[in-house]
Amino acid sequence: MSIPGQLNPPARLLLGPGPSDAHPRVLGAMTTPLLGHLDPFFLELMQETQQLLRDALLTKNPLTFPVSATGMAGMETCVVNLIEPGDKMVICYAGYFSHRMIDVAGRCGAQVTILEQKWGQVFDLNVIRETLKTVRPKALGIVHAETSTGALQPIAELGKLCHEYDCLLIVDAVTSFACTPLKVDEWELDAVFSCSQKGLGCPPGMSPVTFGPRAEAVMSSRKTKVQSWYFDLTMIRTYWTSGDRAYHHTAPISMVYALREGLRIVMEEGLENRWARHLRNHLALKAGLTALGLKYSAQEGHQLPQLNAVYIPEGVDDLTIRKKLLTEFGIEIGGGLGDFKGKVWRIGLMGYNSKPSSVFMVLAALEKSLKEVGVNIIPGSGVAAAELAYSAK
Repeated sequence: MSIPGQLNPPARLLLGPGPSDAHPRVLGAMTTPLLGHLDPFFLELMQETQQLLRDALLTKNPLTFPVSATGMAGMETCVVNLIEPGDKMVICYAGYFSHRMIDVAGRCGAQVTILEQKWGQVFDLNVIRETLKTVRPKALGIVHAETSTGALQPIAELGKLCHEYDCLLIVDAVTSFACTPLKVDEWELDAVFSCSQKGLGCPPGMSPVTFGPRAEAVMSSRKTKVQSWYFDLTMIRTYWTSGDRAYHHTAPISMVYALREGLRIVMEEGLENRWARHLRNHLALKAGLTALGLKYSAQEGHQLPQLNAVYIPEGVDDLTIRKKLLTEFGIEIGGGLGDFKGKVWRIGLMGYNSKPSSVFMVLAALEKSLKEVGVNIIPGSGVAAAELAYSAK
């Protein structure tokens, strides 16, 4: 029998759509000795983590906790607990991950109405209003920050609109949480899910969720069992929110440590400062990418600061450049998904990785790689444009 050698992964700068590099403090927290998942001290950490999540999500929702799984588990948790067979659901489709929500809702037996928009574009509130007025759905699902296109959907007024038509609003905040403004209570969002490996600067493995009072009322009036045992909140909430902390599953102890530390870092920095940092680094990267001749795929004025999706120059092979970046510079960026496969690159500046050093490194490496395949670029133009953007008031 051959035993693999000691783990020694190569050094990478993870500037793709996720995961991003974890903050060193988060990695340090994960080395803390394990506790039992019902240990009194660990139960205190759970409560602290829940309150930190509420603070970061700007909500007072009691039912706020991290699901013990990745971001897609958050999507399933929200949909399977709020949707029953035969329920009507409208889903705004404008990218790869909204298509996944359509799939999940269909598996729950929902009657899904798809409101479609061109990839990279945002939805008009009046169009959504007319759809809600016509369909009268139980829930509307939308991706706040579409990772596949780099588009930021305007949702600040959407919760109020949904409630005019007695409709729940389910929001995918996987790529927006802790990077761009997300105000759960002020925006009247009923159910929100996210992940740990992007804006929070933690490894993948947890999916924060929060449910407002309207969503909790819907769950308490269900006529059928929740489709999933693992994600059934009538059971799992007793572990996270009840006084007796009834056993449901063995929590990923080290990941709770990580999430707690990641949230501490977020709140130490301050939400407003964190949002401003992501925007500042995005503007510098955008200036540099534009100077290199790259164009954004998302609608102007609605481009994600934390996920920069740009069209691949004509005649340039997607994999050739990404392989160069990875093997020669240790930098990972993402390729396109779905309709954008082979057409765009996705450059993430999320959480711990949203900093000037990331901007300058990826611009310099991308310039060199593009020049090597014949793209005509003024030497140093990308980095110079980014420097100018940082110096602007």
